[in-house]
Amino acid sequence: MICKQRNLAATAVLSALTVLAAMGGTAQAQTIRIANQGDALSLDPHSLNESLQLSTTANVYDTLVGRNKDLSVAPLLATSWKQTSPTVWRFELRKGVQFHDGTPFTADDVVFSFARAAGEGSDMKSNTTDIKEVRKVGDLAIEIETRGPFPILPDVITQLMIMSKKWCEENKATMPVDRRKGIENTASFKANGTGPFRVRERQPNVRTVFVRNPTYWGKIDGNVQEVVFTPIANPATRVAALLSGEVDVMEPVPVQDIARINASANAKVIAGPELRTIFLGMDQKRDELLYSSVKGKNPFKDKRVRQAFYQAIDIVGIQRTVMRGASRPTGLLVGPGINGWTAEQDKRLPYDVEAAKKLLTEAGYPNGFEVTMNCPNDRYVNDGQICQSVAASLAKANIKINLATETKGTYFPKILRRDTSFYLLGWTPTTYDSHNALIALTACVDDKGSGQFNLGAYCNPKLDELTRKIQSETDKAKRDVMIKEAFTIHADDVGTLPLHQQALAWGVSKKVELTQMADNYMPFKWMSIKP
Repeated sequence: MICKQRNLAATAVLSALTVLAAMGGTAQAQTIRIANQGDALSLDPHSLNESLQLSTTANVYDTLVGRNKDLSVAPLLATSWKQTSPTVWRFELRKGVQFHDGTPFTADDVVFSFARAAGEGSDMKSNTTDIKEVRKVGDLAIEIETRGPFPILPDVITQLMIMSKKWCEENKATMPVDRRKGIENTASFKANGTGPFRVRERQPNVRTVFVRNPTYWGKIDGNVQEVVFTPIANPATRVAALLSGEVDVMEPVPVQDIARINASANAKVIAGPELRTIFLGMDQKRDELLYSSVKGKNPFKDKRVRQAFYQAIDIVGIQRTVMRGASRPTGLLVGPGINGWTAEQDKRLPYDVEAAKKLLTEAGYPNGFEVTMNCPNDRYVNDGQICQSVAASLAKANIKINLATETKGTYFPKILRRDTSFYLLGWTPTTYDSHNALIALTACVDDKGSGQFNLGAYCNPKLDELTRKIQSETDKAKRDVMIKEAFTIHADDVGTLPLHQQALAWGVSKKVELTQMADNYMPFKWMSIKP
């Protein structure tokens, strides 16, 4: 065992030297070097609704409405907005804005971008599902008409980035990169936004270099002129790079290394709660699971089976041994900080292996069964280890998990095609409202974007009806009551298996000042570095 550990350590050091050698020469004044366990899978801002990709592209592209440091809504490409009727919003657009190639920004780009985000191949459809029409009412004004009253529309579109219609047409990128099919286009590797940083170099899974946009329309609070982003999958290598000063910012920090980094002379850990909920989903639609020992039927269609899985998972053990306390077990798909969450409702079913076995027996599986579980190993904090621990827990209830872990580059296209029977996913409501989780994760799947990330195709028409009412209700008290009822229905159905909210942990050089946001976005415009 000692020899094995030494070999692993030597391998980590060798990997670190290789990566750091490749990064050599990038250290200079006002350059920040960032390392993450994974890379953005594309530069196309409509191709994958995943926070690392959206965080990355949000430095290059702007939205109509954005977020301040306190997560309140802020004007970006729209200077103001108002409702002109219960279903129509008018947005006044910013004058004098240019895309990085010098093309003027106009209402045509907004109309085009919303249509692109709602079109074939887009992963942002859940943000447009209730938009009936986006129309130009002037060179710098647009109207958005919704299918019904939609009081949180400005919050919903904070992730919908605006692209240049002219550039997309010239570069044959009028449709988004479809991650499910692996189809790429120019927007995968090149970018032309209106944001505070431009892409100077893109080497997928190697490094991406961003430079400050000298013609940016807004204020850039930080002094950073260049950002070098490098994916480093090995946690030990990322920590070594931070402690040696070869990178300035890295995330996520392995929970076991937080104390060591904080004790170092040149780095610290910035930690805080994250709005992301980690959960497990199950295929509840197919008549026979794709990857299971059960033939001729789908055990996940039986609530007793879903509940047995839930009660067999030792979430406190995962919190203690895998997350080392850096997680918050949850019974809901949303956590504190999301409108509609209540502590009263956030209760888990008890961990009870014997109860799980009894439920499986009642469902007709006294000896359990086998099923494949798909998991990423480089997306969420300790995701691979979480899945290993879940598999070990389920084994005690005679459920054999065939664990399939892989990099998110292949994982997300697979599960987004719904080529899975049992999977791990994390979700941050980008609107900071429960409606976002309900419409994306629990709604019955349709072709307009509802249930787009309900990858197990759970469906309850009563819950769908409530979700539509929640969307249009303007009375907060009434709305919160409906949200509570919706989550009660979903919990009673055991529609998914909620696990926990993970904590944020960024390793940061003491020379760097930045803003950590609870949505795990990393805006370069708010970063500064001391010489």
